[in-house]
Amino acid sequence: MSKKRLTICALVLSVFQVSYTYLTGNSEVSSSPSNANPNINSFFTWFYNVLESDTPKPEYEVFTRALTGFFNLKAENKIKKNLLTIIDFSLSSNMERMWIVDMNKMKVVHYSLVAHGRNSGDEFARNFSNKPSSNQSSLGFYLTDDIYNGKHGMSLYLDGVEPEVNDKARERAIVMHGAGYVSRDFIRNYGRLGRSYGCPSIPMEDHEKIVSMLSGRSCIYIHYHDEKYFNTSLMFTMETVMEGMFCLLSETTIPFDFYPELLSIAGNY
Repeated sequence: MSKKRLTICALVLSVFQVSYTYLTGNSEVSSSPSNANPNINSFFTWFYNVLESDTPKPEYEVFTRALTGFFNLKAENKIKKNLLTIIDFSLSSNMERMWIVDMNKMKVVHYSLVAHGRNSGDEFARNFSNKPSSNQSSLGFYLTDDIYNGKHGMSLYLDGVEPEVNDKARERAIVMHGAGYVSRDFIRNYGRLGRSYGCPSIPMEDHEKIVSMLSGRSCIYIHYHDEKYFNTSLMFTMETVMEGMFCLLSETTIPFDFYPELLSIAGNY
């Protein structure tokens, strides 16, 4: 590991030793105690607040759940591209509810509409399934795979990594693809976004760019506030999160622009 990366790791470790509240604009996010290790909470809070975005960010709870699963998969060496796609199906389909986060740059690089399955709900997704022919969306964490060209043009294979939650994605032909019904024009005409057979469909505009960017083992997290899922999913275990963090840090560097922030948080480092 380079001297620069070692220095950054030391800074981040020093951040882990403190509890803090960081202000961004008019909002405040506090690293209050939770089921997570307080050191991990401190890092998550810092990451959320320095996350660069020209658009609204995902909700903090959604973001931290996504980070937890991402770092667990990273610790297992399953992620090859440090991109985290967050899809929040608790939001109206008439809202942009998909974020792509470049984890190396700590930056939101894409923000767009995304469709849910037709049997999951109308404007809002309410029901989710892993069953073939259900035409419902599935929750949880996925890894992207190869690109293929099908009836929707350039599309992206997805592998669900959670048994009984989304592991039948391949069997169900759940993929990411562009669709004409994912557009503002469709919403104006029908009062809501169109729906898929369970795929996270995205706008045709730039869909080839997005599919290409995400292919090759990046991480996707599809969120809905489902307590049963939260309580049973192994993706939210905290035991290997720290290992995943260091895997990421060993591959990239935190920009020097953040040094003053880290030093301020770390206090007497």
